[in-house]
Formats: sequence, C-alpha cells, structure tokens
Amino acid sequence: MAARCVSLWTRLPICAQRSQVLRPIHRLLSSPGTVAADTRREEQSLGIAETGSEDRTPKKRFSEVQKERREQAQRTVLILCPNKISEKKFLKYLSQHGPINNHFFFESFGLYAVVEFCQKESVASLQSVTRLSVGTEAVIPFRSRFFNLKLKNPPSQTSEQSCIPCSNQSSPSSKKLFELLCNAESVDDQLNTLLKEFQLTEENTKLRYLTCSLIEDIAAAYFPYCEIRPFGSSVNGFGKLGCDLDMLLDLDEIGKSSAHKTSGNFLMEFQVKNVASERIATQKILSVIGECLDHFGPGCVGVQKILNARCPLVRFSHQASGFQCDLTANNRIALKSSELLYIYSALDSRVRALVFSIRCWARAHSLTSSIPGAWITNFSLTMMVIFFLQRRSPPVLPTLDYLRTLAEDKCIIEGHNCTFICDLNRIKPSENTETLELLLKEFFEYFGNFAFNKNSINIRQGREQNKPESSPLHIQNPFETSLNISKNVSQSQLQKFVDLARESAWILHQEDKDHPSPSSNQPWGLAALLLPSVANSMSHAKKKKKKPANERVKNLLESIKSSSTENSTNTSGKRTDSTQA
Repeated sequence: MAARCVSLWTRLPICAQRSQVLRPIHRLLSSPGTVAADTRREEQSLGIAETGSEDRTPKKRFSEVQKERREQAQRTVLILCPNKISEKKFLKYLSQHGPINNHFFFESFGLYAVVEFCQKESVASLQSVTRLSVGTEAVIPFRSRFFNLKLKNPPSQTSEQSCIPCSNQSSPSSKKLFELLCNAESVDDQLNTLLKEFQLTEENTKLRYLTCSLIEDIAAAYFPYCEIRPFGSSVNGFGKLGCDLDMLLDLDEIGKSSAHKTSGNFLMEFQVKNVASERIATQKILSVIGECLDHFGPGCVGVQKILNARCPLVRFSHQASGFQCDLTANNRIALKSSELLYIYSALDSRVRALVFSIRCWARAHSLTSSIPGAWITNFSLTMMVIFFLQRRSPPVLPTLDYLRTLAEDKCIIEGHNCTFICDLNRIKPSENTETLELLLKEFFEYFGNFAFNKNSINIRQGREQNKPESSPLHIQNPFETSLNISKNVSQSQLQKFVDLARESAWILHQEDKDHPSPSSNQPWGLAALLLPSVANSMSHAKKKKKKPANERVKNLLESIKSSSTENSTNTSGKRTDSTQA
C-alpha cells in the first residue's frame, strides 16, 4: 500500500500547504504525547467532543474559552533562545521569578520558547531584571514580553548540551497526507485522519493568543483598557495549521470600565476629540496603531494600513510566531460570527471532519485560493456544509432561527439581530446517525444538482429561498442579511464547482459498485477525490460519449438516488474488500 501511495505522489497537487513561508515547529516538553493525545487535548480546549465519540462532559461557552485563553496569555512570555541551550538550566533560571505552569519550543527565524507562568506577577519580575539590547545601532526603548536570551559563556554552555528536539507543527506534506489516507480503514477514518493532521494544535492556539496579547500591550499605550481578541478561523473550530490570524481591537471595555453610578449631583466625563463618523474614528485609531507596530513593535514587519476597505484593517507579519495578521477595530459582528461557527463546530463531531475535507478537496482542485478573486472562499464552503447538514433528515445541525428561540437575552449589534443561544449544553444533540462517508457522498450529490440559478443558501431558516439578486452564487450573511458573502464568485468558478461535485459523487458511487481492494493499484475514497488527474481522466472519457458530460453525470446521479432507496446503508462505514471487477 505504501509503495502504491508513493508511486502516485507525482500526480498529487499541493492541496493543503501553509500560506506563509515561516513554518513553526513546536513541542510541549512538559507533557509529550502522541498525535492522538494532542488531538484530544486540542478538542477539549475548544469545548468540542472528541471526533467519533459521544462526549457527555459539559462544553465551554465561547466567552469562557476566550477569557481563559486571554488570562493564560497575559502571564506568558516569548523568548528567542540560543540554538543550543540547556532546557533544565533555562527553566531553573526562569523559575527564580515564579513557578512555571507550561512551556514549549518552536522554530521560526531561530529557536523560540513560549513560557507560561502560574502568576502574572512573575512576568513583571522578569521584566524588572531585563536590560535593553546593547549594540552598535540605536534601539527603540520599548519594554515588552518578547525577550532575547543570550549566554554569558557560550562555549562552555553549549559544549555540554545538544539541540533541544522540536516536533514539527506544520501541516503534513501532500505525500504524507496521501499515504495516511490510502492506509486508512474506511472513508470515515480518512476524514477523521485529515482533521487530526490539519487542525490547530494546543501549542499553536496558545501562540495565537499570545501574539494577540503582545499586540495588545502596544495598543494599551494609547488605550489602557482595550482588548485585542482573535476571531475567525483561529477560534471558531475550523482553523487549520498555517491560517492567518485575525485580530479585533475591542474598545468597548474602555467605556465599561467607568460606567458605574456616581453619588452626588456631579457627573465626570473625559475630554475627547469628536469626528464625523465611527468609520473615521476607526480609520484614525488603526492608523496610529499601525504606525506603532511599524516603528515600535518587536517582530512586526511588512505593516500595511488598508484603511479605505469596507472594513478598515492593518495587515502585518509577526515574524517570531510566523503568523500573517489582520487587525480590525470594533468589528463586533465578526466576533459574533466566530462564536456561531464555534457552536456549530462543537455540536456534532462530524461537522469539523466534513468541513476540513471539503476545504481540502476544494483547494486540491483550485476552487479556493489565498489570493482574493472570483474563487469560492473557505467561509462560503463552511456555510454550504452547515446548510447541507441542516437539510438532512433528521437534521445534523439546527437552524440559526432555532438557536435564537433558545436564547435568554437578545443581542442587537449595529441594528442587526445577532441573537442565539450561547450555552452549548442546552442544545439537544442530533438524532442523525449517518456516517461521514454517506454525508460526503450526499454533499456532492446535493450541490451537484442544486438550482444555483434561482435559489440562495440561508442557514437562518435552513431552507432554499429565491435569490434576491443575480449573482451566480448567493449565500446570505447570517447576521447582515442584506449581504451576499459569495458575491465575488464568478459563473465560471461556480460551474467548475458543480462539475467537480458531480464527478466526485460519481467516483464515490463507482467505488460502491466495484469495491476496490487495498492491494489494487488505484487510490480510493477521499484520496481519489484529491487527485485532479483522476477527475480529469473521467472527464475526458465522458467527453467521448454522445451526451454532454454535465448532462450524463446529472442523469447518473439521479439514477443513483433512485436506486439508493433499494439498498441498505452500511452504517459502520468500514471499507469492504471484494474481488468483483
């Protein structure tokens, strides 16, 4: 099997590479474990049930996870270390300032250590004995939690020590992924394997919150009570290794800090400058923060101020962590969207596995791209998967309108109704027991025959609706309902998606008929779907027929659907071997 996988490597595209040059390498030295243990720890930290299991433990709210991670990051430091260092002596030196709760190492431009103290006061103690870098060049005297450790006597220190072993945290190579998928026992196993290989690890998540906390230290020089919060894929349960780090500058806490009642007949207010609109205020604030990051922020490079965009932002690279960062301000709806996706990702263990696999499939066929354009975005694909799971019978996921009926408090942001229940434990689990293999097939069949020309996708109601505009693909924004999150998608890209969805459904159906053996010389399951050459060869073969490819595949899928009711489904999802031709 391994030899067959290697021989087919030359046909496999780079379907899940990291989007940045820096490739962090990490290792949790205080508690080493297997990949499976890392996966369980990460899913528990997200409040998500372990994939393929029934987890009866209470799930944490999104706000609880954010608060815990934020407090954790505030007592954590980032240290650039010599390449050869004694870990024991390193920890002993830091322990002078207080007990250490956790630490790990990773590589970027050098060897870095992330050290979490048990108490926040330990960070201040370490800062009090740290000096500014001495060199021939002038320096900006900025005190942060990003340190540079040097050895007083390098020769004697390094002669006793070897390099600290670090495990790689980057996404697996396409070759390695293909081997893992080919050696899986079932299609369900393939999807779960892909999820475990690509999801954010515990260490990577800690590093993301720490990076936000370091940027918050800079912003706090102007806004002492501000918060920098991660949002998007870093926190919603659907982030993969190498994804960008989206940050939100939250200034609401400044008003809350002094919003208590005062006695007497006097009311004290801060003197402030007035501007024409909130957008102008946001642009001015981000402009100043951008200048600070560019001139004073250690490790912040390539700062771009994109202030005239629909949502003004500052884009930069955090060199030490290797993250590409986008900083916005007061984008509270985006944070609420992250919470909604977090809830959907945590409700059922199949959701994340299906989303990760569909995204990987789309990237392998160039349906998505890291470059803005007419392509389908990962966010749109995620919404399509959620909508599809809402349409199952019984539904795998509830509609947003249903989640709103369970909410105790109403949430209105900028005039938009963003109300939904935040307590995961009050949402009834789905009674749907379909396997991941079946859901994957049905996803391709469903959207391979979806009437995109007249219907839109709406997760609020979980049903098809008439399109309110002429865009090729219409996916309603769950909160800003007048917006189409897929308005950028062109007709040609949508047609490409439909064609590939039909071909993928055809591939999976052929496997059901032929039952390919593991010893055969052909890929199977999800691995076959990631090979464009397989899909292209089928496309070329179909073109030789009299009927057009699209019509032929559509007719075939309809016949599949009618015959599927006559055959029982293998609920175990295990792969069946047969000598049938």
